[in-house]
Amino acid sequence: MPVTVDARGLACPQPVILVKKSIEENEEVTVFVDNDTAVENIRRLAAKAACKFSVTERDAGTWEIALKRTGAAVQLPGGANAREDEMSSIAVSGKETGPLVVILSDNRMGRGDDALGDVLVRSFIHTLLQLKPQPAVIICYNAGVKLAARDSAVLDDLQQMEKAGADILVCGTCVNYFGLGDQVAVGHISNMYDIAETMAGAARLVRP
Repeated sequence: MPVTVDARGLACPQPVILVKKSIEENEEVTVFVDNDTAVENIRRLAAKAACKFSVTERDAGTWEIALKRTGAAVQLPGGANAREDEMSSIAVSGKETGPLVVILSDNRMGRGDDALGDVLVRSFIHTLLQLKPQPAVIICYNAGVKLAARDSAVLDDLQQMEKAGADILVCGTCVNYFGLGDQVAVGHISNMYDIAETMAGAARLVRP
C-alpha cells in the first residue's frame, strides 16, 4: 500500500525533502503537488533514488505522482543527472578524503532581485540540513557574516548544523566591517589564515 505525501501548498524545497524521506522508508509513495516545478524536482529525485516515476494531472492544478523503488537508477533524458552533479559545487580539490566545506559569501543567493535572493538563501541553508553527510565546515565572510547574526532568518538552521557537529567560521574582519561584533550568535570568530587553510584542505567546496 503506497504511503501518501500531500505536498500541496509547500514551497521549495519542502516537497522534495518530504518525498526523499518517505521513499527512503517505503517501497511505494504517492505524492500530491500543486505546481509543475515540484513535479520536475521530484522527477529528478526519482532518477537519483532509483524509482519508477509516473505523473497524472488531476483537477484544479493538482498533480498525482507515483514513485516505486526499482533498485536501478533511471537516467534522465539529456543527461540531467550529470548536469545536476556538475552544478552541485563550484570547486573540487581532487582530494579523495577531506571535509565538505560550504562557503557563504553573501546574505542573499544570486543576483537580480534582493527579495528573491533572500528567499533562495533561506531555502539553500535549510536544505543543507538534509544533506548526507552534512557540511563539516561552513565559512561566512563578506556579507555572509550577516547570516550568523542574532536577527538572521537562518539562525535556527545554522545552530542546528553547529549542534550536529559543523564548524562555523565567521570572518572577524568582516564582522568588524559591518559592526556586528556583539551580534554573532552562531559559530566562532575566525581569521583569513584559518579560512584559507580550511578551504585548501577541503575535498569539496560549495558556494551558492
